[in-house]
Amino acid sequence: MHAPADNLKARSALRAPGEALVWLCGMGLSLGLLMVVGLLAVIVMNGASVFWPRQVVQMRFAEDSPAKFMESKTIVGEVAKKQEKIISDVKLREEAAARGESSEEWQLYVGNKDVYGLNFAYVDRGAVVETTAPRDIMRIERMEYGDALGVPRALLLQDGTQMSATDPSFYGKFSALVKDAKRLRREIMRLERKEIGAINAEIQGLQLDQRGLAEDSGEYQAIQQKVAPLQERYEVLATKAGELRAQQDDVKFVYQVVTGQEQTLDIGQVVGFYYPNQLSVMDRAGLFIHKAWSFLAEDPREANTEGGVFPAIFGTVIMTLLMSIAVVPFGVIAAIYLREYASQGFFVRAVRIAVNNLAGVPSIVFGVFGLGFFVYFVGGTIDSIFFAKSLPTPTFGTGGILWAALTLALMTVPVVIVATEEALAAVPRGAREGSLACGASKWQTIQWIVLPSSIPGILTGLILAMARGAGEVAPLMLVGVVKLAPTLPLDGVWPFMHLERKFMHLGFHIYDLGFQSPDSEAAKPMVFATTLLLIVLVVMLNLGAIILRERLRRRYRTGAF
Repeated sequence: MHAPADNLKARSALRAPGEALVWLCGMGLSLGLLMVVGLLAVIVMNGASVFWPRQVVQMRFAEDSPAKFMESKTIVGEVAKKQEKIISDVKLREEAAARGESSEEWQLYVGNKDVYGLNFAYVDRGAVVETTAPRDIMRIERMEYGDALGVPRALLLQDGTQMSATDPSFYGKFSALVKDAKRLRREIMRLERKEIGAINAEIQGLQLDQRGLAEDSGEYQAIQQKVAPLQERYEVLATKAGELRAQQDDVKFVYQVVTGQEQTLDIGQVVGFYYPNQLSVMDRAGLFIHKAWSFLAEDPREANTEGGVFPAIFGTVIMTLLMSIAVVPFGVIAAIYLREYASQGFFVRAVRIAVNNLAGVPSIVFGVFGLGFFVYFVGGTIDSIFFAKSLPTPTFGTGGILWAALTLALMTVPVVIVATEEALAAVPRGAREGSLACGASKWQTIQWIVLPSSIPGILTGLILAMARGAGEVAPLMLVGVVKLAPTLPLDGVWPFMHLERKFMHLGFHIYDLGFQSPDSEAAKPMVFATTLLLIVLVVMLNLGAIILRERLRRRYRTGAF
């Protein structure tokens, strides 16, 4: 009679203790992984969709419909989003449902911000009586005001003649003119950023040397003789750049928007163009690759909502590498002292507690400290000693990539200290004693036995530090990051690496697009694309460190590992 109860007790006795907790932990891990994968999937889909060319639709409203776009009953745009209409009034919502009205609305990218004053428009799907996909609609990528959607009409050429869009050679001629405009832009950029920039920097340096000198002194006149030919060269290059800009404006492109207005655009303002409704799948794939590459290789434009993010990529990588170079020596030296030399007592325990607490301090606190100590105190001291001639204009006494890297190094050094201490403690005692028995000193043992065996653990700390530092934004806003940097921290002008320069960062770029952009709807796709890029960049940096760690681990493997 009691056999079932006895069997239940026997099965309970055979069940491993804590089995329920094991299953609970497994469920928690699976849920966490599912959330991470879901988040990455959302970022990837929304980020990649930025570069995929979509079809352009033309919608016509009924003549008696109150819906209209500007002064027209027709609207043209790319469908960006479909959603249910939000009607807060319950009675109005019930009346609309009783009339059988559609509850769906579409968000269209209409472009032509210079004409309409907006990039996006919402359309009541129930008010649309006809939807078509005109093949003659062209999407024109512009330097300003975002992209334009319209029907090409003509080209106004340099000689005063006009080429109609119906001319069979129109597409080829337009393509050639756009390529020429791109070439001119690159040449103008090269002149302004390299040649004119180098001359301007040299002139400014000589003018600083003139400060405090009497104008009738021989030294002043000698410097002025050096400045004169540089200014002449500057004027020649500036004139050449102006002539190139004038060439960009010689040809005009005329197109018609949906409201019937004809717009004239300088050919120099055209970045690219294509007919969205004439593209095959292969054409779209090719355009996708081209847009993705432009996003990686070009400079931003139009308040960072258009163009590429190359300066932000460059700044992020350089800042992360400088942070890594700064954090490793300090973290490793501190860990060696705490583990190998310091007497284990109250003081060392207090230091370890302080280090662990530093890892939990909000990053903005480190930013405030970096601003006060690195920028104002250290940078101001450097300016007063080495750059006194430039004052009151600061050189190092303002935000720059060096202070940003040191601030993040200070923020992430606790991670490196803890990881290095664990790696040092894991080195087998026998290896230490064998080295000492062979006559090696303590430092020689640390240098040739302990540290090489600890390198994989040290790199683990570096990987964690890079992962955190590369994505930080709050402290950088105080110590050097900017919305748009005119020059890169690394270039071909002596001393090549300019540690005092401000820089762009992908994390701040995301913040700027999402919260500071004048057109949040237009910037939203770029937010996802930049977020995806930042994740990929952090993964690549970490992957490089992981590969190096594994190679060193195989090289210095001992029996304890």
